[in-house]
Amino acid sequence: MATYIFGHTTPDTDSIVGAISLSYLKNQLGEECIAARQGELNPETQWILNKFGFEAPLLKTQYAGEDVYLIDFMESSQSPKDIAEANILGIVDHHKLGDLKTNAPLEMWVRPVGCSNTIVKEMFDHYDVEIPKDLAGMMMCAILSDTVIFKSPTCTKVDTKACKELAEIAGVEDYKALGMEMFIVKSDVLNASPRELVLRDFKDFNMGGNIIGVGQLEVVDLSVFDTMKEDLFAAMNELKEEEGRHTVLLLLTDIMQEGSQLLVLSDDSAKIENAFDVKLEDAQVWLKGVMSRKKQIIPFLEKQF
Repeated sequence: MATYIFGHTTPDTDSIVGAISLSYLKNQLGEECIAARQGELNPETQWILNKFGFEAPLLKTQYAGEDVYLIDFMESSQSPKDIAEANILGIVDHHKLGDLKTNAPLEMWVRPVGCSNTIVKEMFDHYDVEIPKDLAGMMMCAILSDTVIFKSPTCTKVDTKACKELAEIAGVEDYKALGMEMFIVKSDVLNASPRELVLRDFKDFNMGGNIIGVGQLEVVDLSVFDTMKEDLFAAMNELKEEEGRHTVLLLLTDIMQEGSQLLVLSDDSAKIENAFDVKLEDAQVWLKGVMSRKKQIIPFLEKQF
């Protein structure tokens, strides 16, 4: 029976490429694995797959009775609804410990780095398995995406080292230029609905019994949102009401200015203001230097909730 490897509910480049790279490694080690995904691809990820000649992983949302590996997450709120009925064999992740439980010991590769594919690269090195050229290119792009071309505070020397080594394998000389090309694709927000934009990179977190949804859009010029904030708020409100979320936040991150405009819909906005020591104006605020949801948003929210 094959084992499925997949990332979080609304997949980003790291979770999609991670499922592909980890499944390749596992298959080389003699463990039959299939790369899967829980949701649709975003434009950046599709562009990367096209560039390096890969198909999207299998779309699969039910895993009861299946053997699985999780990559890029370990939160029940980001899992398939039947995850408790699956057999989790292992987790590869760069986030904080989540609330998932297992019935048996499992393989754990968890590192405080900027990208899950950095960890997969370490696994390839550990097992002395050669990385194919095109797969190396995709893994490199995943690191560039998750670390915002090394600008994110989550980026470590381990990430930059892995990225450079993968670029060499892939035959990419100017990987930062490729990263910028990738972010220009990511900045195309005009061909998607407001709801699609909010959900493009969206994660739910359980904080003190409250469901907090946090989305993030990274662009090279924040002005693309000037005429669409009202529609984004409307989409956020729909998501808040549909799932009974306490709070829905959307980070509009400008990778050139190195900061984020935070849009807020909450049952208790004071908690959001206290978390970041700010005063909201029209339900939003500019957060200078904030690039990372994982490191600069979630820990401060959890303290409040």
